[in-house]
Amino acid sequence: MARLVAIMKTTAARLSALYLILFAVCATFLVIYMTSLSARMLAVQTRDTINEEVRGLDRAYQRGGLPFLVRVIESRARQPGANLYLLADANGRILSGNVESLQPGILDVVGWTERPFTYSRFGEAETRLAAGREPPHEAMALVFRLPNQIIVLVGRDLGEPEQFRRVMQRALVVTLVIMCLGALLIWYFVGRRALKRIDRVSAASRRIMAGDLTRRLPVSGAGDEFDRLSENLNKMLDRISALNEGLRQVSDNIAHDLKTPLTRLRNRAEAALAGNQKASGYREALERNIAESDQLIRTFNAILMISRLEAGYSAEAVSTIDLRAIVADVVELYEPAAEEQGVKLEAGIVGPAELRGNRELIGQALSNIVDNAIKYSADANQAPRVGVTLEKTSGEIRLTVSDNGPGVPPEDRQRVTERFVRLEESRTQPGSGLGLSLAKAVMTFHGGHLAFADNDPGLAVTMVFPASALV
Repeated sequence: MARLVAIMKTTAARLSALYLILFAVCATFLVIYMTSLSARMLAVQTRDTINEEVRGLDRAYQRGGLPFLVRVIESRARQPGANLYLLADANGRILSGNVESLQPGILDVVGWTERPFTYSRFGEAETRLAAGREPPHEAMALVFRLPNQIIVLVGRDLGEPEQFRRVMQRALVVTLVIMCLGALLIWYFVGRRALKRIDRVSAASRRIMAGDLTRRLPVSGAGDEFDRLSENLNKMLDRISALNEGLRQVSDNIAHDLKTPLTRLRNRAEAALAGNQKASGYREALERNIAESDQLIRTFNAILMISRLEAGYSAEAVSTIDLRAIVADVVELYEPAAEEQGVKLEAGIVGPAELRGNRELIGQALSNIVDNAIKYSADANQAPRVGVTLEKTSGEIRLTVSDNGPGVPPEDRQRVTERFVRLEESRTQPGSGLGLSLAKAVMTFHGGHLAFADNDPGLAVTMVFPASALV
């Protein structure tokens, strides 16, 4: 009993019970409707048959009078499965036909009988007495009088139509019972299977909530709504797992990369306090600490920006922008720094390209990529150069920054977009390892992606904007 109560508390069991009740109500209504419709159809058919017989008898009377009508009735009354025929005088005494006795009062009213009446054919009384039972016959009839006041009754036995109605009613009831049993069996087996799948999902969910993030919800392979739900939840769990792993890596990288500048800040402050320096010495120490603090603030701002973009939210406005203007501004901004390091920075093919986006974010991403290209191509064996090209192909906009520096090995090209990842082990170049991470987050925010390719020598980094961003 307790298990039944627990099952009925489930949504699947309640829905199944509701559907079963609705089905039973509809099926019961169908049985009643079909039975009544059959009865009405049989009644109409019976009336039509009697009317046709009456018209035939009327034609016989018109043609040969009462003697000919009596012969026609006697002939039709003796045929197998004959209708009811009766001729009686004005006092109701039976003169001819195949009816021995009638329910009292039937011949008193001319026209259709209001309701079925009982009767007895000739020779049936002895049969009923011999069989020890008295099953009354029911019939429907039309009574009319001839001009000479002779009463004529034409009727039809309702035994066969009533039997047909009862057979049809029984068939519908049996069908209803079978369908209800089938529905119960289907509900039992299918419902149990669905409940077992839900139990497996619940068990997997409990293990995941207990801390086992490697666990995934079961997928049966049937491709139904349970599988689609499990697949979507598994994708969500994969995303959560990836975010947790990224958070762990960020925490480790922050602890590793920020420990050194914080230690330098402390050492400089301690050295300034320990020494007997002039005001200029203290001022220099403070200026160096401020510069180090600014770098730390920029690092934290970059981390916050990346997190906000990866979450799909930006308070910055999105509008129609021209990438040619952004390329021109970034190239103009970094030309002095490139010349100082002996790098030739130039804008190559720059075609028309307008899209919906955030000018500041795209400008920051392009600046990070150009800064990296200048920084790492300065040590190139041949004349260092950095080129920026912008072209529209196949419904895409491709903004490419290429250099002739040492490049990035193919196995490390996806890793360089992770936070705080720097391939330079010596860490002699300034930076925090967040430039490409921020560029990747900006491209994801705009529905695009970063692509890396060999420049022979060097590296080509492409910001690919999809067709959905185009104006």
